[in-house]
Amino acid sequence: MSLPSDMPAFNRSVVEDFRANGGEITREGMLKGADLVLLTTVGRRSGRQHIVPLAYLTDGDDRIVLWASNMAAAEHPAWYRNLAANPQVIVERPTPAGIDLFTGTAQTATGTERDRLLGMLAEQFPHMAAHQQQTEREIPLVVVERVSGLTG
Repeated sequence: MSLPSDMPAFNRSVVEDFRANGGEITREGMLKGADLVLLTTVGRRSGRQHIVPLAYLTDGDDRIVLWASNMAAAEHPAWYRNLAANPQVIVERPTPAGIDLFTGTAQTATGTERDRLLGMLAEQFPHMAAHQQQTEREIPLVVVERVSGLTG
């Protein structure tokens, strides 16, 4: 997948590093060695594809969990607003064999499922789970379920 010309420079460098190194972030900086996926959404207004690198949790073999923290900002991040409008996404996820590229359907977790996933988040990424106490909005936890594999 080609990168949009208007993609922020930081995200562009992370995406390029991710793809060049089989999903591993090798460049110096705060994300070096981080477990990330690349999430492609369709813009709710533009209809164009947008790619964003995100940290994630796994929940079984065919589900990943994303959190729309936006660093505890008052508004949801753009990628979340995009997938809320169109839940069909593309995920690039690192595996020992290389990058797993698949389509998925995103759904915001609610109720007891959200509580369970928030517990997982708090266990693995306590600093990210703490964002919930720093904002008045409920931070969405998004479950992406695999629909089908793609070829890169």
